[in-house]
Amino acid sequence: MREQYKWADFPGFSVLADPNTGKWIALLMRQWDYDTGTEIQRCDLKCGQPSLSEMSEPYLSQPFRMKGKKWIGVKFENNTNPDVVFRLFDRAVYAEESQGYTIVLEHAPVKQTVIEPDMTLPAVDTQIPVPETTQIPAPASGISAAEDLKIPDRIYKMLSLYRYGSNSFLQKCSNFYRQGKFMEDYEDDVRWAGAFRHYFPVYHDLNIKQLRGYFSWRTHVRKGEFLPIAISMAYIYLYELLNGIGADSPEDALEKMKAFETNFLNAGLGDSNMQKNLRRWMLEYAVIHNIPADEARQYADPEVIAKDDALAVLKNPEESSDEEIFCALCTFAGKKLEQSSAIKKGGPRGKHLFAAVWKYAAGTYSIYGKDIFTACFGVQKSFVWRPLSDAVYWEEHRHADTDYVLDASRTYRCRSGMWREKRYNDTNFDPKKFGALMHEADRQLRQYMKTGHYLRKNAGEAWAAPYVEAVIQADRQAQIEAARPKITINLSNLDQIRQDALITRDSLLTEEEMGETVVNDREKQPVNVPDKPEAQEAPLRQAEENFDFADAGNVPVSLDEPHRQILMALIHGRPIDTYIKADHLMPSIVADTINEAFFDEIGDNILECDGDAVTVVEDYREDFLKMFGGKA
Repeated sequence: MREQYKWADFPGFSVLADPNTGKWIALLMRQWDYDTGTEIQRCDLKCGQPSLSEMSEPYLSQPFRMKGKKWIGVKFENNTNPDVVFRLFDRAVYAEESQGYTIVLEHAPVKQTVIEPDMTLPAVDTQIPVPETTQIPAPASGISAAEDLKIPDRIYKMLSLYRYGSNSFLQKCSNFYRQGKFMEDYEDDVRWAGAFRHYFPVYHDLNIKQLRGYFSWRTHVRKGEFLPIAISMAYIYLYELLNGIGADSPEDALEKMKAFETNFLNAGLGDSNMQKNLRRWMLEYAVIHNIPADEARQYADPEVIAKDDALAVLKNPEESSDEEIFCALCTFAGKKLEQSSAIKKGGPRGKHLFAAVWKYAAGTYSIYGKDIFTACFGVQKSFVWRPLSDAVYWEEHRHADTDYVLDASRTYRCRSGMWREKRYNDTNFDPKKFGALMHEADRQLRQYMKTGHYLRKNAGEAWAAPYVEAVIQADRQAQIEAARPKITINLSNLDQIRQDALITRDSLLTEEEMGETVVNDREKQPVNVPDKPEAQEAPLRQAEENFDFADAGNVPVSLDEPHRQILMALIHGRPIDTYIKADHLMPSIVADTINEAFFDEIGDNILECDGDAVTVVEDYREDFLKMFGGKA
């Protein structure tokens, strides 16, 4: 492709045209500026104006002479990057569907031409004859013919696979996928350690040295050796894995992304933004490839999973433990809740009370039809979801219809290639309402547990106070109940207790104390004689008549004199009203006092109180008298 001078009056202007079609590709302009005494060099390139937005460089502008959206202008100055110009020229050449050419520029002195603002070129037919020259395949962008001899054939062929067209992002992704699959198993061994920064970097953005350096770095990575490299180049490796380049399966691609995170990012060779991007991409990649949810959650950003889990716990707190609920509360309340003195000094009890506050509020709060969870976190909503949209990713075929459940807080649905994500949206959260409930709970619990470091009361949190107060009242009652002695009575052992009592009594009493009449009756009358009940009851009645506390032996009975007299009267069937009035007692309290005194011995209440009437429980009358050895 030889430089063509079309205008004798303008020797500083020349054209580079496609030899096959004759269409102009570039208009070169060399003009002398008398004011500065320097030659100004510019050109118009037919590479499409979208290039201006893709490559925001100060030396690129609207075209100087040519018209239309296909042309841009280039200033050749000290800061003009040759690599950028070469790439743009390649784009202009391939836009005409050519195969590339060797450019031969003449360096003969140019006639000095004064720059005139209104100077225009004479009209000319761009369909010029094709010169009789030998067409030599052009070397890759940014290299000389001598350097071309050092380009590996594989890289040379890869560059030729790039197709220009609309210059859209989708076309960029398509080109990357085509070239990446072609270079999938390529290895190189030429190190490069320069600076490189580019948004959405692809192979086409690298010169030959950079390409060889990248593929050499990738060779080491695939062997488990992660060397430093420009972050923009490292992104190319991640784009490859997202497109399945260099991976045997989606699972293998995820494992290699995880290895990159461990050995490159965690080793300090990347940055935090790259790690966030990678975590998001791994989750999105797992979803669109239907990786099991339990495994996909391992690749997602831990903060995203922690929030999802916390929302699920707070949505249904009855299904979770106090520890799980408290951790979920801390996920949204922050470190202040974890550092509360109610937790530091109260320990598990403090966590239990915080969890109880949320559980109680979840079961009772209702304002405008909203429960406390909905009031604080809203409801799940469906959003358009574009997986891997901020990565260089090419999908050859439209995704099949599918439903994917990641967890209780996040699901995905694809229909006709369009994805939607159903989740809780942070913008719908009400942190003030949630914070008010937690702050009021913290304030009251510190006071209730007497932990010190008390908080001020906030008038705006008054609505939350009843929920905390109810939990505190319930806890007080539980503490009282817990302090009461727990007594378990096994009625099946009652007969054995009675037999043991009889044996104990007989071992303590002499025949003289038991009474000769009782002894004679026992010898003459069998124990089980149903036709003579009077013979069995007589000794008990006589023992009841002769009962006295003075004969109680070593049996401990902690009763004062008024209660002893009342018990004696009850045993003998006498009225007790006189004793109760004399000592200003209440029948119910008298019954409770006597029952408590004999509870350890009998194991049950021996008196019953119905209003003002106090009576002896007949089931225990015999045991009571025998225990105290009433005289016959």
